[in-house]
Amino acid sequence: MTDTTPTLDLGPQTWALAHLAEGVTDEQLADPTPCPEYTVRNLLGHMVGLTVAFRDAGRKDLGVTTDTSPDSALPDLGPGWREEWPKALAELAEAWRDPVAWTGMTRAGGVDLPGEIAGLVATDELVIHGWDLARATGRTYTPDPAALQVCHDFLAASVDDPSRGRSSAPSSPSSRTRPCWTGRWG
Repeated sequence: MTDTTPTLDLGPQTWALAHLAEGVTDEQLADPTPCPEYTVRNLLGHMVGLTVAFRDAGRKDLGVTTDTSPDSALPDLGPGWREEWPKALAELAEAWRDPVAWTGMTRAGGVDLPGEIAGLVATDELVIHGWDLARATGRTYTPDPAALQVCHDFLAASVDDPSRGRSSAPSSPSSRTRPCWTGRWG
């Protein structure tokens, strides 16, 4: 690991998601989300699946959970999700506290990628889908500021404008500009 390898404590972000999910009612599971193909049930199923996949990617425990593409089937929730997801979120945070998680190669969604990139993608998924869940359920969502900054920097790198020789993204996260980078509005 180099001095420039990012590490982030995902604990505050995973706690924010666990807290957000506590308020989701069974009646809301059929509601639409900002992800047009997903209901709240499907979005939560996706979030539970990505939590387990990125937990295992951080542990370098490669197998079925890291080999499965998130697009392979419409995600659904298991009956024990209210107990299982908070536990998996805590385990994901713990896995990524180990600096080794951010180094070498790993796999998530059936894609081999450097640990550093997997950690950034995991952060992005947690922050963005937290926003999706909050919008769909009318709940207040305050992502972890450090995770939000990592997500911002990760997204800013993807909107670089080579013709200008610099990033066209603003230098800090903003509730006005962030949605346009992700295709989400409102």
